[in-house]
Amino acid sequence: MKKFLAIGLSMVLMLTVLAACGSNDNKTTDNGAGGNAGNAGTEKQKHAIIFKNTGNPYGEKMMEGFKKAVEEQGNEAILKAPDQPTAEAQIQMIEELISQKVNSITIAGNDPDALQPALKKAMNAGIKVLSLDSAVNTASRQVHVNQADPERIGRTLIQGISDMIGGEGQIAVLSATSQATNQNIWIDWMKKELEDPKYSKIELVKVAYGDDLRDKSVSETEALLKSYPNLKGIIAPTTVGIAAAGKVLTDKGLKGKVQLTGLGLPSEMAEYITSGVSQWMYLWNPIDVGYVAGFTADSLAKGTIKGEVGEKFAAGDLGEKEIVADGDGTQIMLGDPFKFDAANIAEWKDVY
Repeated sequence: MKKFLAIGLSMVLMLTVLAACGSNDNKTTDNGAGGNAGNAGTEKQKHAIIFKNTGNPYGEKMMEGFKKAVEEQGNEAILKAPDQPTAEAQIQMIEELISQKVNSITIAGNDPDALQPALKKAMNAGIKVLSLDSAVNTASRQVHVNQADPERIGRTLIQGISDMIGGEGQIAVLSATSQATNQNIWIDWMKKELEDPKYSKIELVKVAYGDDLRDKSVSETEALLKSYPNLKGIIAPTTVGIAAAGKVLTDKGLKGKVQLTGLGLPSEMAEYITSGVSQWMYLWNPIDVGYVAGFTADSLAKGTIKGEVGEKFAAGDLGEKEIVADGDGTQIMLGDPFKFDAANIAEWKDVY
C-alpha cells in the first residue's frame, strides 16, 4: 500500500512540475519577445527639424508643415532653431538630438560643409538625415527636399527685375548669409541669366548679406541706397530680406524709383505689393516644403526609401513624390516658383 502511495505522489509531483514549466513557457511567449515587438510597433518615432534661426516667419511655416506631416503619421515632431544663423549653433543642436536618439534629423543648413562631421556622426548612430530649403553637402545627408528648381528661381528673378526696370540700370542682390547654399545657387543662376546679351544694359553692382536678420537686412538695404544712388532695382531672395527692403523703400518714399522683387511671404509682402513698392514677387508654399520633408523623414526611418534615384513614396495630401538626381546626390523637387502680384495677393495673404 505504501509503495502504491509513493508512486502516486511521485506522479502528482511530476505533473505539477510539467504544468509549471508549461505555464512559464506561455508567460515567456506573451510577455517576452511577442510583448516587446508589440510595444515597438506602437512606439512613437521622434523626427526632428532644425531651421536656420528663430524669428523667421518662413522657417516657422516650414516647421508647421513638418510637424503636421509627422503627427499625421502618429509620431512626435521636435522643432528646433538657434538664435543666430550659424553652423556652430546648429552643430550643438545636432549633438543634443544624437543623445536623444531621435529617428531622423531634417536640417536647413547654415553652411553646406561645416555641418558634415556632426551629421555623419548622426548617420553613424543610425539616425536618418535629410536637408530641406538650404542643402548640406551630399556626404551629409540621404536626400534633399528642394522647394523649386534652382535654375528656374535664379533666371525668373532676373527676368522679373528686368521687366520692372525696363531692361536698363543698376541692380543689387540682398541675400541671407554668404554660406547659404540655396541663396548662393540662385545667385549663380542669376549671374548666368545676366550673361544673355539682352541684359547688356543691366549691371549687378553688389551682393549684400543681411544674414536673414531683419535689422541687419534693413541696414544693408540702406547702405545699398547710399552707395549706389542710381540703383534701379533690388532682388532679395529671402523672405526676411525682401520684407526689410520693402519697409526701407516705403519709409524713404522710393516707390517706383527703386524696384523690388525676390522671394517673400504673401502675408508680409501684401502691403508692399498693394502699395506698389513691389510690383510682384515670388515664392512657393513653405508649409508644403516642410510637409513633404516630414513624410520623407518618416519613409527613411521606416526603410521604405533609402534616398535613391527613382524611389517613390506617398506624401500625404501632396500625393506621390519621386526622388531624382542632384549632382552626386539626390533630391525631391516641389515645383516652379509662383508669382504673387496685385491681382492675387489678397487671396494668399491670409494663407501664409
